[in-house]
Amino acid sequence: MKFNTKTIHGGQEHDRAYGSVMPPIYQTTTYAQSTPGGHKGYEYSRTHNPTRNALENAFASLENGNYGLAFGSGLAAIDAVLKLLQPGDEVVSTNDLYGGTYRLFTKIYEKFGIKFHFIGMENAGRIEEYVTPDTKLIWVETPTNPMMNIIDIVAVSKIAKKHDVMLAVDNTFATPYLQRPLDLGADIVMHSATKYLGGHSDVVMGGLVVKDNELADKLYFIQNASGAICGPQDSFLVLRGIKTLHVRMQRHCENGKAVAEYLASHPKIEKVYWPGFENHPNHEVAKSQMDDFGGMVSFTTKGNNYKEAIKIVENLKIFTLAESLGGVESLAGHPASMTHASIPKEEREKTGVVDSLIRLSVGIEDVDDLITDLEQAIGH
Repeated sequence: MKFNTKTIHGGQEHDRAYGSVMPPIYQTTTYAQSTPGGHKGYEYSRTHNPTRNALENAFASLENGNYGLAFGSGLAAIDAVLKLLQPGDEVVSTNDLYGGTYRLFTKIYEKFGIKFHFIGMENAGRIEEYVTPDTKLIWVETPTNPMMNIIDIVAVSKIAKKHDVMLAVDNTFATPYLQRPLDLGADIVMHSATKYLGGHSDVVMGGLVVKDNELADKLYFIQNASGAICGPQDSFLVLRGIKTLHVRMQRHCENGKAVAEYLASHPKIEKVYWPGFENHPNHEVAKSQMDDFGGMVSFTTKGNNYKEAIKIVENLKIFTLAESLGGVESLAGHPASMTHASIPKEEREKTGVVDSLIRLSVGIEDVDDLITDLEQAIGH
């Protein structure tokens, strides 16, 4: 199956009970047994649920993996990956990453004796300097949040394989419509399915996809033992969202390009971060590993004034000032005071998250309306 067909049919089968075309919402905690252990593959819904299984199969299909896992949030999915580690293990992570991931790594897992190295990964060759015999995981986000840096997954996977280290890639921004990290050598793909996979800003969820059976078994054990699963209603909503992923992403990409080009020509704008520009530091890598450049755009204003940036996001009318991204509606965020507030100012500024940085999740509205809205909010 090609990708657009997979979003609708990948890993899916019609319901065995009545032939329902859409997977039913199995809103049940438990399942009848004919004798102890005599059941139809389901005992208890923390461990397995038919609606969640349908979603997990869809996740695996989209990413060309063999096993999918769905969690109650993106952070719950990342948490499960970190539970593969032991005290004394080391992780090499990109330094430009989602603030919640940084918080989980530093405030929770550092206490348990796991050591993190946060480094710029635009030049993949640098990573090897930080790999020690204790390194067990390389954590990559590409494009990164919110600076839209591009990390060469193939190059990083070669380093990971050379040192027998797991490579996990957060593919939330690109989605499998644009990039499939398992095909590029990653061991684990992670999604905040809250974003583009769900696509309608109405469900919080995380997902993991892997190819390797042994790794899948370890993660399924953690999923069941720790219990951070999603419910059947949420599973149904994300399954429904995935069915339009390809048509939504196409429009996100078209609108993202138009908005990025408009901002780049605006006299009040200092820098625009979007991997589709030829002057983007890793544009060639983006071209080689992505099928298009996505709907996420960040920019800074001339003078880098905190209050001026706040005023712009307050003045927007069609763009909604809100956390999150990847919904059909356009959202604007101010990372320094919102998504990246948990990262110390000195640390966030090193990665480019300055006071005037504004991040846009460009939705699928009419692009002329979006540009008019930015025009009135930024001024001339």
